[in-house]
Amino acid sequence: MSSSATNPTVGVDRIKKPKRERNPNEIGNTANFLINLFFWFYTAACVLPLFLVIAVSFSNERDVVVNGYKFIPETFSLDAYRFLFEDWTPIVNAYGVSIFVTIVGTILSVILMSLYAYPISRDDFPHKNFFSFFCFFTMLFNGGLVPFYLVYTQTLGLKNSLWALIMPYLVGAFWVLIIRTFFKTTIPVALLESAKIDGASEFRIFGSIVLPLSLPVLATVALFQTLVYWNDWFMSLLFITKESNVSVQFLMYKTMLNIQFLSTNTQAAAGIAAGGGILQFPTETVRMAMAVVGVGPIIFAYPFFQRFFIQGLTVGAVKG
Repeated sequence: MSSSATNPTVGVDRIKKPKRERNPNEIGNTANFLINLFFWFYTAACVLPLFLVIAVSFSNERDVVVNGYKFIPETFSLDAYRFLFEDWTPIVNAYGVSIFVTIVGTILSVILMSLYAYPISRDDFPHKNFFSFFCFFTMLFNGGLVPFYLVYTQTLGLKNSLWALIMPYLVGAFWVLIIRTFFKTTIPVALLESAKIDGASEFRIFGSIVLPLSLPVLATVALFQTLVYWNDWFMSLLFITKESNVSVQFLMYKTMLNIQFLSTNTQAAAGIAAGGGILQFPTETVRMAMAVVGVGPIIFAYPFFQRFFIQGLTVGAVKG
């Protein structure tokens, strides 16, 4: 008689344990560690320069010139900010212009782009292909800088107007297509048809059903438009010559150019010295202080949009 027949536990030991079914989306521990390590380095590469800029802006100018940039200031100093805010009126005015342009421009652009995207997302709209192609065409070709400038200054007469800072960014073709895809893939057609059967008009359907269900993509687009309007300085360079309508980014840009000119122009230094003055002001630290002043407020906008960010961007981009 065999041993397996006398001892039943031997047969049980020979039974192999079933392999655990692996989730197709599951990754191994090593790959997970490497991915996390990569993103830690990537995050550090994005965040550390910001900390360095803030640290240098609070450093003593002489320490920066002699020892270079450091994350911890050797001597804490507010000289750069004192120099920058010595004449604070233009900065406060420029802040007001940037805040107004950013808020009004973002709200109007989200409304206009969603109004454009909704009809071309509907299969029962007979001209959706034409308007979709018309939108896409503008991503490939444009009229060029000179016609662009002439239209805004000669035809529309918007030179030195705040609308010249708002209108060029009101409609972005890429974001229109993102919103259209979100409407098409997320909003059920049966829901729209049932609302229409109940007697709702198209505007009622759009305002009461489509927009509330599309908050992720609208918040994502609003965040990017906020960044576009806040960081823009080129439109001020093109259209604004009146000091009261200059944005904060362009004001910082002009200030930096003036500092660079004075610090490198020997004739200007000689002229000031001949008049009995001394040309001495911070250059390196004040540049960092301007960067902090320019980027500071927009950092606080991101947390308000964060919870909508991933869903809105990924759902709107798939099948785009």
